[in-house]
Amino acid sequence: MTARIVLLNGIGSVGKSSIAKALQRIASERYLHVEMDAFLKMLPEDSFGQPDGLTFETVQQGGKPVVNIRSGATVQRAMRGMRHAVAAMAAEGNNLILDEVLLGNEFAEYAALLSGFELFTVGVFAPLDVLEARERQRGDRLIGLSRGQYGRVHLGMAYDLEVDTSNTTPLECAERIKRKFSL
Repeated sequence: MTARIVLLNGIGSVGKSSIAKALQRIASERYLHVEMDAFLKMLPEDSFGQPDGLTFETVQQGGKPVVNIRSGATVQRAMRGMRHAVAAMAAEGNNLILDEVLLGNEFAEYAALLSGFELFTVGVFAPLDVLEARERQRGDRLIGLSRGQYGRVHLGMAYDLEVDTSNTTPLECAERIKRKFSL
């Protein structure tokens, strides 16, 4: 049986993890939830703020904070490893829900690695003001991160399905995904 993979791509705080958990509950088969954040948590603590790790630079644009993220060699290797780990998990027959923030050409690598599986791409959207409000409410995100990712995450992407979390619950989004892809 060929593994089925649902790739949820969207800005931090858009609701990907909540959708993934809801989809796990309602899907007719078992799906593993693979979070990009889990791979970032594997990095040594001192990787953050270091050139070979992740650096965050807050700048002002139009009087608003914008966080620019730069990935160094260590992070780039870890994220490539994640993409290959996802392919290895799928090769073992695991259905997967990927919770991703694609900021560059990562999708091309995913597409190549996952070409032998059923891959469904879902763009997870919300207006910037909603994302910024969620970012402030969470308290665990740099203010300006959403604004920094906003013009980049969906750039050049063509999705099989798009959902807007500003006017639908995670369960409603999961139900749309389930129906669309017969999960």
